[in-house]
Amino acid sequence: MYSLDGEQIFSYTQVAALRMVFAGLVLLPFAYRGLRKIKQTKDFGFLLVVGGLGNFIPAFMFTYAETKLSSGYAGMLNSFTPIFTITIGVIFFNTKLISKQIIGLVIGTAGMISLMLFGNSLEGNGGWSHILAIVLATMMYGLSLNTIKHKLQHLKSFEITSIALLLVLLPAIILAYSLGSLDVLKSNNSAYSALGFIAILGVVGTAFAVILFNRLISLKDALFASSVTYFIPIVAVFIGFSFKETINMGQICSMVVVLLGVFLVNWKGIKKKVEKNGID
Repeated sequence: MYSLDGEQIFSYTQVAALRMVFAGLVLLPFAYRGLRKIKQTKDFGFLLVVGGLGNFIPAFMFTYAETKLSSGYAGMLNSFTPIFTITIGVIFFNTKLISKQIIGLVIGTAGMISLMLFGNSLEGNGGWSHILAIVLATMMYGLSLNTIKHKLQHLKSFEITSIALLLVLLPAIILAYSLGSLDVLKSNNSAYSALGFIAILGVVGTAFAVILFNRLISLKDALFASSVTYFIPIVAVFIGFSFKETINMGQICSMVVVLLGVFLVNWKGIKKKVEKNGID
């Protein structure tokens, strides 16, 4: 994290660790109540998947990636989440596909590859490690979403989120301390201001946002919930433009291909909604 004059305050690893600390701490009261509802030991394993693969590790991957990638391009890469959600659902959770969804997977995968290739060709925008960090993070999101839908439906969304974040709270605190976050607070006059923004990111962008996201999964399904990422690349592109970030036409076209693939993957749910509303 940088100050307004370009001075680095916290490293990307410190930002990720502190973000998870704030997210876990704000939900501690809910976690205490939620723990009393855990009846099966195996639930802790599933909740650890949600906390570790759905939140903790991706937090570090995204902050690492955005040290070199623009926010707009990172947002585009995040649109891979629905593709991985349905792929993991088919492989590990016996999700059934129709022909249009299979076509959508093929198109979406082609768009993903194209988007990575165009991104890797940009000057000064990092290398494959930064791109693959986000791709791997979205794959973890897909596994986490399916785990919530298929293994944790007996718990409420705030219980899932609070307990999952509780399970990774101690590692986050240990990492934040061992990475020298306290030293930064002592030595940099701008650190407390930056810490406030990280707190907002952790509380609003992680804790509360994940609760709402998990609620959406419980009401609909993992694939439908993951489809909110339709809007992330679009919003990210506009924000990126406002900060004078450069996004080339190849990336935009690739994103359109990815979104077309995701639309087809969601075809079954869209068709049911249209039929329910009586639309021809």
